[in-house]
Amino acid sequence: MKANIIYKLSCFLLALFIVNILPAQETGMKTLPDVTVTSTTNVSKKVSDIFKATFPDAQNAKWSKLNKDFLVEFITADLNNRVLFHKNGAIVYHIKYGGEKNLPTEVRKLVKSNYIDYNIIKAINVQEDNRDIWVVNLEDNKKYLIVRVEGGELEEVSNVNKSVASSR
Repeated sequence: MKANIIYKLSCFLLALFIVNILPAQETGMKTLPDVTVTSTTNVSKKVSDIFKATFPDAQNAKWSKLNKDFLVEFITADLNNRVLFHKNGAIVYHIKYGGEKNLPTEVRKLVKSNYIDYNIIKAINVQEDNRDIWVVNLEDNKKYLIVRVEGGELEEVSNVNKSVASSR
């Protein structure tokens, strides 16, 4: 009998607990307020002047701070560019993104002579620490390739088969 009373009391308390928490739960979805991120990057006059002198035809420059350095993204002619400047104005690296028509003639000939049946789909030029490197993305019906050209030397970096579904 005592066990039966404890059992009923426990069930009653549990039911009371559940009934009390149910109204506290809300149904439906809440949306968070819109967040707008704004940033102003104060580029030093020295860096700004060096940028303007080095890239006088740059358009749509967008600056951001990267640690203690300044990264600028911009367009020249038909190339997207990214340049990282030290705070003293020295260029750390310059990356240009383009296509086959942006490749220097000797780089294009080297790539096309080694990969005759492939199309050049993207060409990226990285200039850093007195190095001039071209990274070229290629494709044919069955594969994607990435090759790297530096100092007249060609190296295949990646070779990936296309899936059966995408080659149909």
